[in-house]
Amino acid sequence: MYLLILFLPLLGSLISGFGGRWLGCRGTNIFSTFCVVISSLLSLLAFFEIGLTNTTCTIFLTSWIKSGSFYVSWGFLFDSLTVTMLVVITLISSLVHFYSIKYMENDPHQPRFMSYLEIFTFFMLMLVTADNLVQMFLGWEGVGLASYLLINFWYTRLAANQSAIKALLTNRIGDFGLSLGILLIFWVFNSVDYSVIFSLVPLFDNQFITFLGFKLRVLTLISLFLFIGAIGKSAQLGLHMWLPDAMEGPTPVSALIHAATMVTAGVFLMIRFSPLLEFSPTILFILIIFGSLTAFFAAITGVFQHDLKRVIAYSTCSQLGYMIFSCGMSCYDVSLFHLANHAFFKALLFLSAGSVIHAVSNEQDMRRMGSLLKFMPLTYSVMLIGTLALIGFPFLTGFYSKDFILELTQTLSYSNIQMFYISFACWLGTMSVFFTSFYSFRLIYLTFLNNTNLAKNSLNIIHESSIIMIFPLIVLSIGSIFIGYLTRDLFVGSGTDFWGASIFILPKHSIFIEAEELSITIKWLPFILSLLGILFASFVQIFLKTFYFKPNLQNLSSFFTFLINKKWYWDVLYNRLIVLPILDFGYLVSFKILDRGFIELSGPYGLTKFIAFWSQILIKLQTGQITHYLFFMILTFCFFSIILVYNYINFSFNLLLFFLTLFFFI
Repeated sequence: MYLLILFLPLLGSLISGFGGRWLGCRGTNIFSTFCVVISSLLSLLAFFEIGLTNTTCTIFLTSWIKSGSFYVSWGFLFDSLTVTMLVVITLISSLVHFYSIKYMENDPHQPRFMSYLEIFTFFMLMLVTADNLVQMFLGWEGVGLASYLLINFWYTRLAANQSAIKALLTNRIGDFGLSLGILLIFWVFNSVDYSVIFSLVPLFDNQFITFLGFKLRVLTLISLFLFIGAIGKSAQLGLHMWLPDAMEGPTPVSALIHAATMVTAGVFLMIRFSPLLEFSPTILFILIIFGSLTAFFAAITGVFQHDLKRVIAYSTCSQLGYMIFSCGMSCYDVSLFHLANHAFFKALLFLSAGSVIHAVSNEQDMRRMGSLLKFMPLTYSVMLIGTLALIGFPFLTGFYSKDFILELTQTLSYSNIQMFYISFACWLGTMSVFFTSFYSFRLIYLTFLNNTNLAKNSLNIIHESSIIMIFPLIVLSIGSIFIGYLTRDLFVGSGTDFWGASIFILPKHSIFIEAEELSITIKWLPFILSLLGILFASFVQIFLKTFYFKPNLQNLSSFFTFLINKKWYWDVLYNRLIVLPILDFGYLVSFKILDRGFIELSGPYGLTKFIAFWSQILIKLQTGQITHYLFFMILTFCFFSIILVYNYINFSFNLLLFFLTLFFFI
């Protein structure tokens, strides 16, 4: 049963991809969706057997690599952490598959699209079920490959090509850091199996390594490399640029990438390696700083975006910052709780956005929409539910996890040196709530409530989506309302033992008790900020509609407004400081000096011409007259005779034989 959860999506992908031309679009849709739905049902059963009964299941399939002490097997680990991720991945993937049947019905390459979706799901399942780092890295790279194929699905579009390459290259930076972490783990622990690594971590607490004259703590260095991998996959500040640009793929792809698969891989890695991170307080501090900066940066950048899907993408980046922030506070279970909750309302937002885009003839600029409430009331209702869940409105799914993270930020206690930075990080995380609420309701106003800016011919064809597209939205909206309430006590309730040994937290890092003792004012602060964001967005859209077009800002305020509107110039800085110098080096040094210089002079334009020159001389010497040949033979005999006389002391039979052979050859 457990292996079927993994291999059913693989089977569906292979048959849909290679047999799609014989199955046809309808046959491919039915078969691929059936495979992933059965996998999701089996995941629910595994959640009951493993999670609710607090057991662990390990499966050894066969050996894979064996070279000296390096041994890797095909093995699978099913614990509470794994089965929770399985439910989230397979359930969201099933709904995305079902949604794609109607959304992609007019695309001639729909079988290929469904195949890519399933192989994406398979590699993510491989990532979360692996019991060793090498097998996990296989799923890690497979997810990156599948994301490239899906973002570049419409490969005739230049924007899709550029976005896919950008995502692939940006993730290669994080993957390089993760690969260094895996190599260092094997060097230290002499194994890549989770069970061996986690059991030996306390024994290496005080081990150091010397590199370039610096004495570095081994566990801190390993954790740093793992976090670099998480920065790439989970789009933390510095390697976040690929995430908004990934919107060039079809909308179901965006829902799958942002809700349940690729972007959650980095967060899952941090949670899985909690036994190692707990012994690296420096990395935990870095996680808090990076998470808070990412949450604030993405939230404030989303305020000035006009693309419907790009706004939701920046909200994903912001929520990922909260998850990493929570991991830095050693609240891994809260981070995973928010990950599961986020999957429902983020998939709901993206699929609702797809419904809107599908209805308005593929228009994505919110400024060209408006008044869609009259034409699409059901889509408006479910998107409003997703928006309220995103901002943490009371008693919806996001409220139980996001607000809990913000409460935990108020209970941190570190050294005096770090206290300023921790307070600053808490302030950033709290202020992000206001901006998230503002841009979320700005999206609602521009898309559904304001006066329409659509062309008349577009208004005539706007209609509510079909039942095949609406059904996943209804299911996700129900999850966005009730999942947080139903699972809170199970995942993060006081005294729950659901996670068992899958998550490790040192007793000194536990801050749950302090969070329960916070004052009511602090607990209500996120809701107050969310409410202020809603009111400010309403004021701007109703009474101050020229706010974005003619801002009454001067000097420094105007500069910051323009800076945020240009996404803080991250792309420009990377292009000028990294990309262009590398291209210049590749052309001026690698190409002109090495390729065209050294290699060509020693090859086609050097040695070849030298040989050709002497061959022409030798051709001219072949005159065909015996007198010329006798002259060269006598001349050569005299030349070598002189050499023999000069070196008579070192004369030997082998030397004489060599000269005679050369003489007769000439």
